[in-house]
Amino acid sequence: MSVLYKLETFEGPLDLLLHLIDKAEINIQDIPVTEITEQYMSYLLSMQELELEVTSEFLVMAATLLSIKSKLLLPKPPIIELDDFDFYEDDDYDPREELIQKLIEYRKYKGIAEHLHERESDRSLMFSKEPEDLATWMPTESVNPVLGLHTADLVAAFQKALRKVVKRNSYSRIHRDEITVKDRIRAVVEALQRGGKGSKLLFSKLLHEDMVRHEIVVTFLAILELMKMKQILCYQERLFDDIVMEWRGEEELHGIPEIEIDY
Repeated sequence: MSVLYKLETFEGPLDLLLHLIDKAEINIQDIPVTEITEQYMSYLLSMQELELEVTSEFLVMAATLLSIKSKLLLPKPPIIELDDFDFYEDDDYDPREELIQKLIEYRKYKGIAEHLHERESDRSLMFSKEPEDLATWMPTESVNPVLGLHTADLVAAFQKALRKVVKRNSYSRIHRDEITVKDRIRAVVEALQRGGKGSKLLFSKLLHEDMVRHEIVVTFLAILELMKMKQILCYQERLFDDIVMEWRGEEELHGIPEIEIDY
């Protein structure tokens, strides 16, 4: 008849001893070394029968248990009295004390490890991510357009709007000023011919403060026509400087092409 052994896996000899103590419901402070040693040796024999590898630390613990067992079985040595000193062993000395302290310390750290393992298992069921800026998804509060204004300010704004409406309904008559490019050409030529051939004149000298926009435009067109007719030469001393006009034509301008400048 075959026997089936089922052995648990232990992390070390202290783990095995603690398992045997808890299984037997023994007070760790009062370990029955004989009983625990027999159970421990039985476990090692079971490992050997199953051809499991028995590490050296398990064998060291077995030797330690056997040493503690032998010390408890041996009688205490007699007291040696000398003239000045008495040599004897302490009555409270317990060879199990060192092993008990190791087991207590191991149980404490094992409990902490189990607690941390439970925390790890609980935390593995949770999913977390870095916080994001959700300000763009927050509802925006509309700003009150009349915040900080008083009744007097609203009345002033209403009166201003009424004045704009009155101006919008008013109209004016536009009068066309009869000024042609031909007239401005004659004026420019007369101004240049006063100095004779090679005389120079600045464009700003042809303008005055009372001129309106269309008069300035017509004067500039007149200069372009004279340049086209090769009667004047225009240039600037520097960038954005005043335009210099130099008279290059004859003393008197004979005939002006009516078709080109009649506008």
